[in-house]
Amino acid sequence: MTSGQKKGTFSVLIIGIILGIILWGSFNWAMAITNTEEFCISCHEMRDTPFEELQDTIHYTNRTGVRATCPDCHVPKEWIHKVVRKIQASRELYHHFITGDIDTPEKYEAKRLHLAQNVWRTMKNTDSRECRNCHDIESMDFERQETRSADRHEEAIDKGYTCIDCHKGIAHALPEGYDPGEDAPGGGNEG
Repeated sequence: MTSGQKKGTFSVLIIGIILGIILWGSFNWAMAITNTEEFCISCHEMRDTPFEELQDTIHYTNRTGVRATCPDCHVPKEWIHKVVRKIQASRELYHHFITGDIDTPEKYEAKRLHLAQNVWRTMKNTDSRECRNCHDIESMDFERQETRSADRHEEAIDKGYTCIDCHKGIAHALPEGYDPGEDAPGGGNEG
């Protein structure tokens, strides 16, 4: 290998490293930006309906001052699950910007039950993974809960339920047409 070939190979290596750092940094920056509540509510569909509803719930305002944001409930913390969710979210952006399927309040409401069922199905399939970022059923003190809640949580453990089985409607209003008898072992909005 000649001196010129070594310099060329070294230059390509350096350029590749620099481009890799730029691309990786850009990717992480985009992940961070799209994982904020501000990004989520930048679309009027999210700001005007789900976010408005969230503000009237215990997940937004409570005595402890802890507040769940959109990504807390809808984006996994683990990296690989987060990337998968971001890829899935690109489909949602497609339906907003390209097809216009949900770009008006009326269109959003018309698809709301279907959209909610998609989120519930995902939560069921992941054992309510995002709920468990803050709520750990094994750490719950049943003695400090109301009797009804403690009984239901013990039943959930015994029957292998996950959070979304009983807590649909805890952060957003249940969609029109939702029938709790169709899919929930513990009922619907048990908030």
